[in-house]
Amino acid sequence: MLRSLVGSEMCIRDRYQVIRMYGAMEPWWFLDDWKEDITKVLEFDNYHEALQCYQKEWAKLRRRYSDFNSHGDIMTAFWNKQDQHWCEECGDYVQRYHSLALLTDWQETPSSWFRPTFTKQNDTPFRSKCFIKQKNEQGQN
Repeated sequence: MLRSLVGSEMCIRDRYQVIRMYGAMEPWWFLDDWKEDITKVLEFDNYHEALQCYQKEWAKLRRRYSDFNSHGDIMTAFWNKQDQHWCEECGDYVQRYHSLALLTDWQETPSSWFRPTFTKQNDTPFRSKCFIKQKNEQGQN
């Protein structure tokens, strides 16, 4: 959070990030190295401005990718089934996602701010052994 002195009291103000990512995990997993998949960051002082930006980015990605799954209302993974890469570690193909998320101070936005109109899904992504292995390594059984 940003903190600044105003008069004699401390004001606390949230910052909002609309982030785009590209990688082998959907945006809601927040594995240790999730920030390495970030391809674009837009920051805002106002939640409603950040939400408008998220909605515009969501529409752009929806036009480009036929498959998507929203989780937590303001996190979405988009993909096309041909965008997979071979994982030497697990000996299987792993789906690659173009993800979009609206965060509050680089954390998951509180559920009270979710927008139900964006909780949508039109397909289930390809799951590999690698996905399960990564979850187990993080202790999220």
